[in-house]
Amino acid sequence: MRVLNQGAIVLGMLAASVPAGVLAQAQELPPADLSTSIAPPSAEPAALLKGPDIKGFISRRSADRMEITADDGSKSIVNINDYTKIRSSKGLFGMSRQQLAANALLNGLPVTVRTLQSGDALMASDIMFKDKDLKIATMIRTGTKQGFDEQTAATDALRSRFGDIDEYNIKSSINVNFDSGKSLLSPNGKVALCDTATEAQAMKNAMLLVVGYTDSTGSEEVNQRLSEARAARVVNYLQQTCRWKPYRMLTPTGMATADPLADNSTPEGKAQNRRVSINVLVSKAVDGL
Repeated sequence: MRVLNQGAIVLGMLAASVPAGVLAQAQELPPADLSTSIAPPSAEPAALLKGPDIKGFISRRSADRMEITADDGSKSIVNINDYTKIRSSKGLFGMSRQQLAANALLNGLPVTVRTLQSGDALMASDIMFKDKDLKIATMIRTGTKQGFDEQTAATDALRSRFGDIDEYNIKSSINVNFDSGKSLLSPNGKVALCDTATEAQAMKNAMLLVVGYTDSTGSEEVNQRLSEARAARVVNYLQQTCRWKPYRMLTPTGMATADPLADNSTPEGKAQNRRVSINVLVSKAVDGL
């Protein structure tokens, strides 16, 4: 089964200017220590003291922790769990705000994090980011040439500044297929999704990247919406039925007719191209930790 080209899933290299000194109180940890500072699983927000507010960009992510780098270069490790509230200004891909936000913690994304102190560790109680920042991060991640006029120069500068901040190793990949013009999952597709989630759950720091595609039937606009709807349907099933944690999901992407697996001139080829690819990834920055 074909997997995505590894170069096509180099994710967002995005950051934003933040006021100096914001992290004066923030817990600073060595850059290579993403595997430490784990909050106790039983820690509930009501039992924890308020920690510092942290502003910066996500410089590294594992399955349940992330590193925030401030404008002054200081770094903080925060834990993410089921109690963490993740907020964005607006949903994309037809998904709800909370679903999108849970999937949208891209490396390079500027964030503001409210924390709680759990022993020597910090737990993220609220993670907030701007929709315009997510749009740029998603644009860079998918490699699209579409530009946002008022942001193109800033995007180019940020891309060159952060280079290879977020390359991922592909551990495995599967495709689930769809009927023409539809976004409903088949029984076989549902089984395959939960099997993949179970296998990925056993991998340390694994995250899922979901990408939707269509065949060549229909207009570009229709196919874009359909590919996004298929990706969103897969994400919902993985989270709601297969119990995959939302914060271990990367933002879903609809790629319409791009990267066909087979010839669109035949019914058999079109059937192969009507798919969603589910990729199990581990960031090179944390792989092996």
